[in-house]
Amino acid sequence: QVQLVESGGGSAQAGGSLRLSCAASGVTIRLYCMAWFRQAPGKEREEVATIGSVGSPYYKDSVKGRFTISRDNAKNTLYLQMNSLKPEDTAMYYCAAGSYCRSYSAWGQGTQVTVSS
Repeated sequence: QVQLVESGGGSAQAGGSLRLSCAASGVTIRLYCMAWFRQAPGKEREEVATIGSVGSPYYKDSVKGRFTISRDNAKNTLYLQMNSLKPEDTAMYYCAAGSYCRSYSAWGQGTQVTVSS
C-alpha cells in the first residue's frame, strides 16, 4: 500500500523560505514520477513541480527560479525547497506519485503553507 506523508508546511513572511518533505512508503520514488501540487481556497488544484525517473524537472512558470524539487533516494523522500515566497504561494500543498507523469495514483494528505505580506 502506497503512503505519502507531507510535512514542513507552516507560516512564512514574504521573501522567506520553507522546505516541504514527502516521506513515501510502499513505492520506490526513484522509479516513479513524483510531483507537488497545490490548491488555494476557491481555486483549482495546480501542478507546481514534477520530477520523473529520467529527464529534467518541470516547474510551473510562476515558481521557476524560486522552487526546487528534489528527492533523496536513500530516504525515499521527496522535497520542495521554496524560496522567495510570495503571498500567492499560500495554499495546501500535496505530493503525488504515479507510474507516469500526469497520471498520479497516490496522494498525500497535504500540508498548509501560508505566506503573509
